[in-house]
Amino acid sequence: MKQSDDLLRALRAIVGGENVSDAIEDRICYGCDATRAQALPAVVARPKSAEEVSNILRLANERRIPVYPRGAGSGLTGGALALKGGICLEMTRMSRILSIDRTNITATVEAGVVLSDFQAAVERKGLFYPPDPASDEFCTIGGNLAECSGGLRCIKYGVTRDYVLSAEVVLPNGDIIHTGSGTMKSVVGYDIGRLLIGSEGTLCVFTKAKVRLLPLPEAVRTLMAYFSQVGDAVRAATEIVSGGIVPRTLEIMDETTIRCIRNYKPFAILQGTKAILLAEADGNRDSALQEIERMAHVCRVAGAISVDVTGDKAEASLKWEVRKAASAALYSLSSGKINEDVCVPRSMLNELFSGVGEIAQKKKLVIACFGHAGDGNIHVNVLYKVDDEAERVAAEEAVEDIFTLVLNLGGSISGEHGIGTTKAKFLSWEIGEREIALMRGIKRLLDPNNILNPDKIFIDNPVT
Repeated sequence: MKQSDDLLRALRAIVGGENVSDAIEDRICYGCDATRAQALPAVVARPKSAEEVSNILRLANERRIPVYPRGAGSGLTGGALALKGGICLEMTRMSRILSIDRTNITATVEAGVVLSDFQAAVERKGLFYPPDPASDEFCTIGGNLAECSGGLRCIKYGVTRDYVLSAEVVLPNGDIIHTGSGTMKSVVGYDIGRLLIGSEGTLCVFTKAKVRLLPLPEAVRTLMAYFSQVGDAVRAATEIVSGGIVPRTLEIMDETTIRCIRNYKPFAILQGTKAILLAEADGNRDSALQEIERMAHVCRVAGAISVDVTGDKAEASLKWEVRKAASAALYSLSSGKINEDVCVPRSMLNELFSGVGEIAQKKKLVIACFGHAGDGNIHVNVLYKVDDEAERVAAEEAVEDIFTLVLNLGGSISGEHGIGTTKAKFLSWEIGEREIALMRGIKRLLDPNNILNPDKIFIDNPVT
């Protein structure tokens, strides 16, 4: 149902008439995300400043209208879906890189800046912003902050929260506050920023952040190792890290993923390959070469049937195309998939892969695994036919079995995608009753009218 003319007038007074729409085509465009689920907002508003965000939230509180912050809609757990209609707060107009400070090696950036644009800008100045989720070409800084995004380089460089020095945020009641400090170190008061980063749009709207940067590494070396058994690849990955090597990236793909990639595009993948490790080392030219050669040696000792190493950018890009094709390639085998991003201790990776294989066999499903072997964060993709109800039910049951396996291995049900709506019913499987009550209390304290991104993370009827 469309919103009242009175609300539309009020929103237009805040952000301008051209930045408010209740047209069905706009509502549909902003009514879905990467989960492929759909929930249409009643109206879309596109603010340009923290003050406009503040005024929209004050208006929403007065009228008890839900507000759903949105960047690029690239989230994989339904965090941007407007489950109760209301206002979609579309943040991409706030797209300025405000400063890149070479002296202090920091940058100040608005929430709507696309991550890859920001990375390219700092690299032109010889600097480096490491967080790199797979959606880097379209995801936004604000979304990265809300989800505490990770990516391929986490093993060496950490996640988004490790780079945020300070942030400008708007609380659900419309108050604009500033967290943190512009300095590299500060222990003044509670660290509110680290609470808000990763809160999935339920506690605040990020409008601006100052982030720390690093010097751009002089050289990057890339390795692709082919294995005839996934267990050999897992062993190599574990031994690389436990042997004192710190790779820039360390990715794994299993046999099912490789089969899908071959169906998707004719990549030159060695015959007989049932697992691939893709790794990088960076630093100065000598250290990067030394590290990649040490990784290559570990892979050969672990049983790799072939190891390719390159320092050429074009060759490395071709190798990374294989990994980047993985998610889309899975649809070459099945019309539907449930993509989970579980995380286990590295020492439990072999048990994770073998356990998932047993679940696939029991449920008579195909399950593909790939992801970040370096930090134990594996994307487990349960494939099913969307027009087969029995397979869909079996896939959902398989997810429950996978979560049980992961928690028994001392792991987590989400390494980087968050909880959103898709995992909310499983929150209590990992988080204790008292801890959930504390989290709910924080939400009530900051958002007593439950205006901001309601029905995310917490639900009243969890799976038991």
